[in-house]
Amino acid sequence: MSSTLLEVTRATHEDTEQLERRIVKVLKNEQPTFNKKQRLSQMHHVRYMIDQIIYATHKLVDIYEDKDNARKDEIASLSDRQKFHDQLKEILVYHRGFPSTRVIDNGTHDEYEHLLKEEQLSGEEASGSYLDMHALHKEYIKSKLGKQIDYASFLEEFPLLQHIPIKIKSTMWYKEYLSNLLDYLVSFIKRAHPLQDVERLFLEVAREFNEQWAKRKVEAGRPFHQQHALIDTDCYTSAAELVELGPEMLREALGVLGLKTGGTVQDCAKRLFLTKDTPLEKLDKKHFVKDGDSKETALVEAKIMKLCEILSETIMRTKENAKRKQGLTYEEMVVEREDDEDVVEVGSDDESLSKYNPLNLPMGWDGKPIPYWLSKLHGLDKVFKCEICGDHSYRGRRAYERHFREFQHQHGMRRLGIPNNKNFNEITSIEEAQRLWENIKEKQEVKRWRPELEEEFEDQEGNIYNKKVYSDLKRQRLI
Repeated sequence: MSSTLLEVTRATHEDTEQLERRIVKVLKNEQPTFNKKQRLSQMHHVRYMIDQIIYATHKLVDIYEDKDNARKDEIASLSDRQKFHDQLKEILVYHRGFPSTRVIDNGTHDEYEHLLKEEQLSGEEASGSYLDMHALHKEYIKSKLGKQIDYASFLEEFPLLQHIPIKIKSTMWYKEYLSNLLDYLVSFIKRAHPLQDVERLFLEVAREFNEQWAKRKVEAGRPFHQQHALIDTDCYTSAAELVELGPEMLREALGVLGLKTGGTVQDCAKRLFLTKDTPLEKLDKKHFVKDGDSKETALVEAKIMKLCEILSETIMRTKENAKRKQGLTYEEMVVEREDDEDVVEVGSDDESLSKYNPLNLPMGWDGKPIPYWLSKLHGLDKVFKCEICGDHSYRGRRAYERHFREFQHQHGMRRLGIPNNKNFNEITSIEEAQRLWENIKEKQEVKRWRPELEEEFEDQEGNIYNKKVYSDLKRQRLI
């Protein structure tokens, strides 16, 4: 075909339109009998064609920018009738020789099939239904990140990065663990959810993070307003009173605020007492630790927490699956995996394909509704909703009580700026949680030691006064 720049531009536009039509055709071809593997293969096919469109679009942008003026010169040359007719003749001769040439050749599908083999999910991941974090679990228990816990407990612990002490976050093995965790989660999303734009998601996370970091609102992935109450400096009148808290608690509080944790206990107390009347933004920079690695670690944590938020349902399914597998034999696991590969996901109103479940009973391990009496026995007929978790529903009292300690509820409480402790158990309404938090803060304020009112002094005659009255009378020389 003609190698002119205008012809390349036209052909690239045609390639893009053909790819768009093929995407529509693939999506329309979705069948209700598709299983998980077939549906995932379809999404990967669409993702591959989207990448081809992006590549073609970048190519067109380069042509239209015309940095070397090649397009401008070619358009100017068309004013010469002889050159114009020569180029037209070349195009006509080519198309007479190849009248049925297609824009997209068969090699596209072959390339996609080769790519799909590289993006395969492991057997443990069950076509994207579960996470396979056994390698990360081994890395976690071998390091000093936490205590020796089983796999099911690790799945509850790994999203809670804000619970890891500040002193551990500066170590090399913690950064290596974070890097491996982020790599796996990104890899899983690209394989199990190929239509998710991870790059755009991370750009948005980085933008929000940089805005918060500039305002000193995050430190190692922790929102500032949630950690400010670690030590309430308003309850103390001098740095000497803060010394009584001990060096460990003072250094932890300073680390949360991004302040230096070195020096004696008195130095730490003085540094923390500065935050009572002075906002962090106005403090001298000499009191803060250098950003450097701390900022990079905090950004990685922010990305991981965002991915955990997107994969919250998958994490929950993985936890339930890990606990259930503890009671299965190897033979039962193999049979179950084979059944999962053949299971049909119902995507239409065809009643012949759907399972008869008029009472909306929970599904058992075999994919069939459990008996009604068993549902009543375990209390699964009762559904509890939690507004803090985004109106998520929980079947049965046991699942409802357990969810208060899980990532989704803890994340919802963090977004409200409320600590997730036992005072807020059974609280599922956002308004009720905020009202209770205000009441708790008021009670803490009442219980706070106020020396000007509660500290007592006695004069020579034995009369008792509080500090404020005694100071006023003394100043007036009445006593």
